[in-house]
Amino acid sequence: MATSDVRIHVHGIALGIESFGDPDAPLVLLAGGTTMLSWPDALCERLAAGGRRVVRYDLRDSGESTTVDPLAPAYTLRGLAADAAALVHALGGGPAHLAGIGVGGMVAQVAVLDHPGAFSALTLVGTRPVAPGPPDEDLPDHDQETMSRLFARPMPDWADREAVAEFAATGARIRGDDPAAARATAERIWDRTPGTAPPVQMANHLGLVFSRLDCAPRWRERLPEIDVPTLVVHGRHDRFFPVGNAEALAREIRGARLLVLEGAATAVPDAAVGEVAEAMLALVGGPRTP
Repeated sequence: MATSDVRIHVHGIALGIESFGDPDAPLVLLAGGTTMLSWPDALCERLAAGGRRVVRYDLRDSGESTTVDPLAPAYTLRGLAADAAALVHALGGGPAHLAGIGVGGMVAQVAVLDHPGAFSALTLVGTRPVAPGPPDEDLPDHDQETMSRLFARPMPDWADREAVAEFAATGARIRGDDPAAARATAERIWDRTPGTAPPVQMANHLGLVFSRLDCAPRWRERLPEIDVPTLVVHGRHDRFFPVGNAEALAREIRGARLLVLEGAATAVPDAAVGEVAEAMLALVGGPRTP
């Protein structure tokens, strides 16, 4: 079972977190992409049942974390990576197994490179080894037909919960994800987004924070420096970050394991939760029994 949402203060900001499992167990820290709800409840619960303390958190400018102006972030990708390391220190029990999904996976790569002592393992889900924007020539870009369909839709009224949920559901259908699951998650995100809901929701759903974020310097060339057990998870049918991005990550991080989810697109579907949890638990010591 999860605890209630709380906020942890690190170097002058607050990060919204939710915890699962034994507080004395080894820590698995899940960086949202951008909100913590990018990580399925069922996956958090399976990891906790495997003897881990699981903490998922909102990146800045999303969910319960410090929000200033999502459309003009006053921090960098390296700042978000430093947040992850500071959160491990604040929570205690480190070094932690760090996992990032989507843009959170970019944060996780930089965090492990910049703060290696804070982390014992790395899981990257549905991400790529370069910043938002045009990828390197050897990496597959977003599927252009999918992107055209996504961005041809009129924006919803971001203050209207039902309109936002419907927008998320139609987007999931275009990407090949479960629209019902996306609708339910969008409703939860809307419900827990305080204050400036419309711009925050826009940032959450369209990744506008990351399109404006300073992601320099590049980190791809440093990937061989990663020296912790690494798992790369990716949906075979991901049209946003096609699977060639995961193959590059697994190639360039020494000893990394690549787990391709054959029935998945961008999200981790319920049917794959057990497989992903088992692979994550196996990275450092396997499941632990009471």
